[in-house]
Amino acid sequence: MKKKGYHSKTLSFNRLMVAASASVTKEKNTIHCISETDISIPRRLIKEHYEKTGEKISLTAYIVRCLARVIQDHPELNSFIKRKKLIIMDDITISVLIERELADEKVPEPIGIMKAREKTILQIQDEIRDARKNEGNKLGNLSGTTWVRFIPGFLLRTFVRIAEKNIRMAKRYGKICVTAVGMFSKDAAWFIPHGTTTVLITVGGISEKTVEIDGKFVSREHLCLTGSFDHNIVDGAPAARFMKQFTGMIKSGVILKQETGNGMKK
Repeated sequence: MKKKGYHSKTLSFNRLMVAASASVTKEKNTIHCISETDISIPRRLIKEHYEKTGEKISLTAYIVRCLARVIQDHPELNSFIKRKKLIIMDDITISVLIERELADEKVPEPIGIMKAREKTILQIQDEIRDARKNEGNKLGNLSGTTWVRFIPGFLLRTFVRIAEKNIRMAKRYGKICVTAVGMFSKDAAWFIPHGTTTVLITVGGISEKTVEIDGKFVSREHLCLTGSFDHNIVDGAPAARFMKQFTGMIKSGVILKQETGNGMKK
């Protein structure tokens, strides 16, 4: 018998859910801001803290902390549209996408960092790390929504559309999201994502650039960032102002200075 020259396997529910979410989110009116920021100061502070205490600080947790701080000044971004009304959330919940291995495949799953503006970098870091250590082997284990796997495939897109307008889901996961897909890259790399949130920050690669400072050429580390915004809510100018403040906050290292100065108390 002649060989086919290929083999096939049935798509898992995990992949069907990712595909359904991507199909819905690509229909959104999204604008993107491609940016980068000098992270030499925060990286130095993180290194110094480790050398002093032996405690590692996650760059992702630091970015989430900076985002929560800046969102306080832009409450209109912490919102979504439901039935021709703008629903503005009182608390800042930031969704963080983490990669988990489920049924021998790696899939992204969100966790919601609730009351993010009230938490330190280490508290945020602990929540992310605890989620990564979760031994559950089904999609939804992190949030107690494993029931989603019983939704028929043909209804997945409908489920995603309903969920993105649901106030309870917004409270649990938020309308602000961070995904660090490029943290594994040591070269300059930007990513253009799909997402159901009003603000989606995609962390890209880190690269070294030679820049002139005070008349001297020095090597500095730069982090690639993409800010994606729901254009039905956010126009270009407010998005640009937000990104300028956000990248400036990251670059300054001011939160690290404050929290390491306080001993990074949890």
